[in-house]
Amino acid sequence: MKFNLDHAIDILSRTPNVLRVMLQGLPSEWVSNNEGENTWSPYDVLGHLIHAEQTDWIVRTKMILEEGEGKPFERFDRHAQFEESKGKSIEELFTIFENLRQENIGILKEMRLKPEDLRKTGKHPELGIVRLEELLATWVVHDQDHLVQINRTMAKQYREAVGPWRVYLSAIK
Repeated sequence: MKFNLDHAIDILSRTPNVLRVMLQGLPSEWVSNNEGENTWSPYDVLGHLIHAEQTDWIVRTKMILEEGEGKPFERFDRHAQFEESKGKSIEELFTIFENLRQENIGILKEMRLKPEDLRKTGKHPELGIVRLEELLATWVVHDQDHLVQINRTMAKQYREAVGPWRVYLSAIK
């Protein structure tokens, strides 16, 4: 499927609501358990999404538009949420994420990007030259990837409880 900015904005706008509906009011073991060593809980994922809103998508979009390939992106700290979320309730994280996402979508809309803007390039520290269109598509898929991760993590909490039906459940294989 070809990238469509309006569709991307529509999907990105929904993620905060999806997360709130999935996680709000659940007992802490559902939001704080993970899949084992070196994996993330739903709480950790939410913190990670917040960090990305603060340091990745819009920051890099502006860099592409203003700097092009002249200045490489800063490296993204994929584990910053462990320190940044410390002491915050999941409700606080929902509110922070919702506000940041709303603000970033507003900034993205105000840019009034044209097709030629989407073809502009920047320099990723590991991937090399990337187009703005690729960055924005990745933002959408990044959300979807973490929604899958949260679903899988939650499903695995009942891995033993489902007994022999486990063979039919791809989320916990």
